[in-house]
Amino acid sequence: MRFGIFYEHQLPRPWSADDEHTLLKDALEQIELADRLGIDYVWEVEHHFLEEYSHSSAPEVFLGAVSQRTKRIRLGHGIVQLPVAFNHPARIAERIATLDLVSDGRVEFGTGEASSEVELGGFGIERATKRDQWTEAIDAIARMFVEEPFAGYDGDWVKMPPRNVVPKTLQKPHPPLWVACSRRETIHLAAQKGIGALSFSFIEPAEAKAWVDDYYATLASEECVPAGFAVNPNLAVVTPFMCHRNEETAIDRGLDGGHFFGYSLGHYYVYGDHKPGRTVVSKEFEKNRSLYGFDRDVAAQTEVNLGAQLFQQALGSARGAIGTPDQIRSFVRGYAEAGVDQVVFVSQAGRNSHEHICESLELFAAEVMPEFAKTAEEVERSKAERLAPVVENALARRSPPRKPPDDYFVRAALQP
Repeated sequence: MRFGIFYEHQLPRPWSADDEHTLLKDALEQIELADRLGIDYVWEVEHHFLEEYSHSSAPEVFLGAVSQRTKRIRLGHGIVQLPVAFNHPARIAERIATLDLVSDGRVEFGTGEASSEVELGGFGIERATKRDQWTEAIDAIARMFVEEPFAGYDGDWVKMPPRNVVPKTLQKPHPPLWVACSRRETIHLAAQKGIGALSFSFIEPAEAKAWVDDYYATLASEECVPAGFAVNPNLAVVTPFMCHRNEETAIDRGLDGGHFFGYSLGHYYVYGDHKPGRTVVSKEFEKNRSLYGFDRDVAAQTEVNLGAQLFQQALGSARGAIGTPDQIRSFVRGYAEAGVDQVVFVSQAGRNSHEHICESLELFAAEVMPEFAKTAEEVERSKAERLAPVVENALARRSPPRKPPDDYFVRAALQP
């Protein structure tokens, strides 16, 4: 089992003039601490216009800063939006490669297609086309990483003539590829593409077992045709997190933040009408949280086994990994036994304080993480050996890198 931390850069209203500055500086300090403690991954989203829920619109800049303040933690784009109006594929390839170079090869390249109308509409992207755009873009970007020069692309959404896309990544053939998943069908898609699945659904360990089994079965089947030129067989789950020796203190410090995370996600992706710059999501949360399944009394029950969800009115009242070291140890052990490769913790959420986040990480690293860290390398080595034939067979189905026509050239800008 590996562990990661996850950042949306949440900032509930009301805001003061320096709040965004403080938010980012605190996050950098938290990640520095996580790096020293031995946390394996940091994941940073790309979202646009999702005020309060996510002020992380330039993850490439933030992760560049992280790369120079850390030594070993893996730098995860969780995720880069691939529809071409968000980001041109060549610009993505250039940024990923540059970050991989300045971080000494620590990048994890997570991808996604966006789902909120606030983002899609803001960039003029038709919802019906976003999956096709993602499919073309991830293929083009993977080719830009390995083709020298890139042989060009003539798709429905990605059109580009041959060019040598530089720099190239330090990791060869390229950093591990992932895709954001909110449904079981997308996890199946990840396996079909031979890439890691970043699950942003709060799922129970027992439910995760079915997802894991389908993922690895699909990976080993003829369905798997890799999107990249390496296979990344990994499945990660995201869960709220706050660790304290006293359960009630952990709940007081982390539950409201975890619930705001879930409620504000639902606001933008499911049930919220939104007036940009006018709607106050934090007020809507306080007024409506119980109606949408985030009832504090339900989730704050003590002396219970932790679960990803507690159910009320058929909606999840998420608790996740908010509790004592013993509770969290048992909770994440369930994911390990289900075959999940990484648990990603959300503690920078709502109004959770910087000091409490740091204390929580320190306690978790001291009292829970060692049990899982001591076997992680051996488990991964055994897994790599077991999957080696699967990976080889999958890559044999992937069309190889190409070369442009020998007579292709770019005509001089100034003609005689």
